[in-house]
Amino acid sequence: MVEDIWNLEFRTEDEACQFYNAYSCWHGFVMRKDDVVRDNQGRIISRQLVCNKEGWRNMRYLDLDDRSREARSLTRTKCPTRLRVKLDYGCGRWKVTCFVESHNHDLTPPQFAHLVPANRRLTVTDKVQVENLHNFGVKTCHIMGYIVFQKGGYRHAGFTRKDLYNHIDRYHRSKVKNGDANAADGQSIINYHCFGDIVAFDSTYKKNKYNKPLVIFSGCNHHRQTVIFGSGLLSDETTETYK
Repeated sequence: MVEDIWNLEFRTEDEACQFYNAYSCWHGFVMRKDDVVRDNQGRIISRQLVCNKEGWRNMRYLDLDDRSREARSLTRTKCPTRLRVKLDYGCGRWKVTCFVESHNHDLTPPQFAHLVPANRRLTVTDKVQVENLHNFGVKTCHIMGYIVFQKGGYRHAGFTRKDLYNHIDRYHRSKVKNGDANAADGQSIINYHCFGDIVAFDSTYKKNKYNKPLVIFSGCNHHRQTVIFGSGLLSDETTETYK
């Protein structure tokens, strides 16, 4: 309730930001950090948090004559909603000094709040679990289904299927960045251990967009289907590179 918020106290500025972020998610809008006040030593002693639709876009960005593309649609409505907290030197806690509850725009319905980009993220625990399951060869769609079941529904997952695919793509890139010799995915490793008694080696001749030879190590599984054990792009065709 409004009266409860006026009586809130926080141990740190970050704690106040975390509270208002959770409040905004629950009520269907997105929080944005705004003005700060600092003391003579440069430390923040007051922080204002607002709705992301607060303010107006500066008109000078709309009246440019040499614009190369159309301006983005206007999204700010000068929304008055805000929460300001200030450090009380007497007790060392952050207290609410201003709270405005009302908005001048429509809010996101609660059933769709989890789809707002600002409310979606993989936690550290999520990332560790996803990467472990992926390394064991579990498909991305099955990982998503498992986490949704684990958390009690898509609304409580904290991220979407697209977010999951993006994270796994970044995970692949981070492994390749440190050397691609160990960057084979979990399924390839499992396939090699199960069906690697016979390995076929083939190289295409610069038939890809990188204009580099692509080499493929492949085999055959128990269904007589081709499986890939590993692949790589070569910088040249010398013996040392092939080795």
